Amino acid sequence: MKTTVTKRIPKGISIKTEVRFGKPTVNDTRVTVADILNLLKAGYSIDDIPNQYQGITRAGTVSAIGYAANILGKEEILSISR
Repeated sequence: MKTTVTKRIPKGISIKTEVRFGKPTVNDTRVTVADILNLLKAGYSIDDIPNQYQGITRAGTVSAIGYAANILGKEEILSISR
């Protein structure tokens, strides 16, 4: 029996196998959620990021951050006992 898992992708984010190997990207761009997070890590503000990539808006930046927060909020840590 084959099981299909469906994930809800938030508005502003796309996942297409033909774009960046299926990584989540900001709609209508090739900029991944990871790209946005790396800029935040480097010290860029939410308002600075749209100036770094053509086609990225503040709303797209916020969508990417929201997507990442949603994924991490559902993360489970499992303890393996020996």
